[in-house]
Amino acid sequence: MKRLARKTLLPLVAGVMLGVAGTLTTSVIADRSGVSVDLPLEQLRTFSEVFNRVKSDYVAETTSGELIEDAIRGMLSGLDPHSSYLKPDEFEEVQSGTRGEFGGLGIEVGREDGFVKVIAPIDDTPAERAGLQPGDLIIRVDGQSTKGLELNEAVRLMRGEPGTEIELTIMRDTDDGPFTVTLERAVIQVTSVRARMLDDDYGYVRISQFQSRTGPQLLDAIEELQTEGNGRMRGLVLDLRNNPGGVLQAAVAVSDAFLHEGRIVYTEGRRDRARMEFDATPNDVLGGAPIVVLINSGSASASEIVAGALQDHRRAVLMGNNTFGKGSVQSILPLSGGSAVKLTTAKYFTPSGRVIEEGGIDPDVRLDRETRPRRGDDDDERDHAIDEALNLLKGLNIFQEQGAGR
Repeated sequence: MKRLARKTLLPLVAGVMLGVAGTLTTSVIADRSGVSVDLPLEQLRTFSEVFNRVKSDYVAETTSGELIEDAIRGMLSGLDPHSSYLKPDEFEEVQSGTRGEFGGLGIEVGREDGFVKVIAPIDDTPAERAGLQPGDLIIRVDGQSTKGLELNEAVRLMRGEPGTEIELTIMRDTDDGPFTVTLERAVIQVTSVRARMLDDDYGYVRISQFQSRTGPQLLDAIEELQTEGNGRMRGLVLDLRNNPGGVLQAAVAVSDAFLHEGRIVYTEGRRDRARMEFDATPNDVLGGAPIVVLINSGSASASEIVAGALQDHRRAVLMGNNTFGKGSVQSILPLSGGSAVKLTTAKYFTPSGRVIEEGGIDPDVRLDRETRPRRGDDDDERDHAIDEALNLLKGLNIFQEQGAGR
């Protein structure tokens, strides 16, 4: 019996992780750019005139600092939903990497049409238990409209002391109109990897979020499943539904576990330093056993990197629905005065050159209805998509066995 051969995990480079808005974000703070640009003097003159008119004639008194800050926010918000201005206190939180213990809802959010959009609720959190779904628009937080609200501010509104309640007004893509849900904030602790054996030596691994330890945890889970199956695993269901993403290196490590060679993902931007490439190392830990990856509209960023890599290399069959379509890199650029800008500097591409941003990843086998992972590890909790994936794995094995017998 061959013992599971572990792959050497790629080193953490550039520390890319999931940001507040849910996009893959570089945690390394970029140096101040020495690039000089020609300022548009005529437009700056117009800006100065508007600034002075507001200062002198607007009905309410405003400060110069407020006007300049609002102008900066407007400039960045017009670029894309992920670029934003960080005030000194917000930048300090990013630099320190610690926010203390706070109560949250367990939800990954972005921005769409000026509102806060749910990317995915995280497993076993207040948001997931309340039934929030990918694509829901949060139009009010405790009665306050989120229209035009900075995403960072919306996130601050949703945080609070554990045990306190919050009321969200939700608009869903139905004809029923807005509805309200009340949630209780909790300290969010995410279990990244869960695994169990299905019937007939087929394994199931659920990755709810890509964290720094997800790669080695996946290898541990597969080793335990193979031990439980007396050294055999005829196929694997990898469940990435409602996985909003996470640490880039974890996505690379998960992809690398199932690939023997080739490109996993790469980035491109306007500047040379935005170019990154990640390649697989030898040894497929499943020895070529078939894989079905479950995806849905809540599968985003790091999930899409894994799905795209395995699909491009024809290593797995993707089953479910189109993914979210979120694969861009944000860099934190310090400014004088202690503030900073979070700026989109690159986009992610699958090995074949497909751009992940906006378009997302299409499944190979589309399910008639959107499915979400169910809580619980018991077989009677298994959902329709897992059953369909298991049937497909069995069919793939029969096909391979028939081909080998010819």
